Amino acid sequence: MPFLDDLYSLEGKVAVVTGCSRGIGAALLIGLAKAGAHVVLAVRNPDSVGHLVPVLSAMNAKYDIVKLDVTSVSSITAAFAEIAEQFGKLDILINNAGTEQVTDSLELTESVWDTIMDTNLKGAFFCAQAAAKIMKTNGGSIINLCSLTSEVGVPGAVPYGASKSGMVGITHALSAEWAKHNIRVNGIGPGYFKTDLTAVFYENESWCEAMKSKIPLGRFGELDDLVGTAVFLASSASRYITGQVIYVDGGYLASI
Repeated sequence: MPFLDDLYSLEGKVAVVTGCSRGIGAALLIGLAKAGAHVVLAVRNPDSVGHLVPVLSAMNAKYDIVKLDVTSVSSITAAFAEIAEQFGKLDILINNAGTEQVTDSLELTESVWDTIMDTNLKGAFFCAQAAAKIMKTNGGSIINLCSLTSEVGVPGAVPYGASKSGMVGITHALSAEWAKHNIRVNGIGPGYFKTDLTAVFYENESWCEAMKSKIPLGRFGELDDLVGTAVFLASSASRYITGQVIYVDGGYLASI
């Protein structure tokens, strides 16, 4: 349908996805590629995305792999300089790279705190900054991965929740500051999705049943449930939306 193609197509767009070797990042990367974007896999270890190459090739997708360690500002600077040199532009950034370590707050160490904050919050900001320096000429869309912990407290996840609450703050502030450059900054807040980072929770059957009973749609999220929101926020369909966080949570936040 031409009308929908005009709104949602990402043909001709260059999209960077950080932390896309697995889980949510991989699902969003493939979704953007299906929508026509030339996707750049920005990962610390290029070998970690080898399994995605045949998937992208089978789709006839355009892709590149760039080495990027989000905990190193120099690495971020070098990676985005490489992207700018190769493409001369950047249209989309998905700030997905993140880490978590469930820890009793009374036992939390400075090292764990710093690792989570450097990856989830500091790294996301400097990736956004580097992307915006490229985008400021022609505009673009930055999508930050937030979390239910941006809104609610989860025992054992204090630094993670702090980092994801910070992502909401970054989203709001940068959307206001960079609107003059036609750079839109929005967030996606996944609800309960089983990934490598959250798998420890799903090992507890009683926890799973209790949590599902709190989700109005009655199930945990599947990775594909996030793709439509990402494509929407990356595309011209959302051209007048900035500074928003969309929670893809089966109605969880609305019901508590």
